[in-house]
Amino acid sequence: MRLLALDGATEACSVALLDDAAAGAGSPSLIYRSEEIGRGHADRLLAMVSELLAEAGYGLNALTAIVASVGPGAFTGVRITVATAQGLAYGADLPVVPISTLEALAWRLLNPRASGADAAPVLACLDARMAEVYWGAFRADPVLGVEPLAAARVSAPLELRWPGPVHGIGRGFSAYPELAQVPGLRLRPGDDRALPDARELASLGVLRHTAGRALDAAELAPLYLRDKVALTEAERAAKIRL
Repeated sequence: MRLLALDGATEACSVALLDDAAAGAGSPSLIYRSEEIGRGHADRLLAMVSELLAEAGYGLNALTAIVASVGPGAFTGVRITVATAQGLAYGADLPVVPISTLEALAWRLLNPRASGADAAPVLACLDARMAEVYWGAFRADPVLGVEPLAAARVSAPLELRWPGPVHGIGRGFSAYPELAQVPGLRLRPGDDRALPDARELASLGVLRHTAGRALDAAELAPLYLRDKVALTEAERAAKIRL
């Protein structure tokens, strides 16, 4: 299986190429690029794809599928990632595997190979701007990698709640230090700065593709969570005062 994974849904931009066809009995080969660039995701994503394929020595037609992060995240970044994945998939007649940014974050801790992983669920949290966070709770799943324990949502930081011990991960925790008040939260050093990463997307993509979760490129859709992306100045000020 050869998977190309793309993520540009946040301020980071990353691409990974996972190839288990050449791995034999060993671990799959994975090559990777990542930059925290803020802007310019469209150009950089495509450049990274070209770099990785050149390094691997084969083209898009040799791939099994394309894995795409579908959000939630920055509106423009999510849209660029989905459109880029669709364009590449259409051009090479490939299926796509959608994975949310929150799932990718949770998998970093729930992956059985993760250091210090245990049975506690994971609370993944990203800064949604406008005094809100995107968040979701997940547990390990032997088939799909991660399983949501509730629907992902966007809310004010102090509306984030989860009963019992839970591991936290994602930049929402550093953007809103008040989230340290979540009862039972365990937060390892550095996990509060984590962003979605194409390596986790690729790893999860293997499981999802094997489980039959690949889609036609036309079916790939963004996950925004927030119904209204643009606010008036008055609405923005009101949110900040909350």
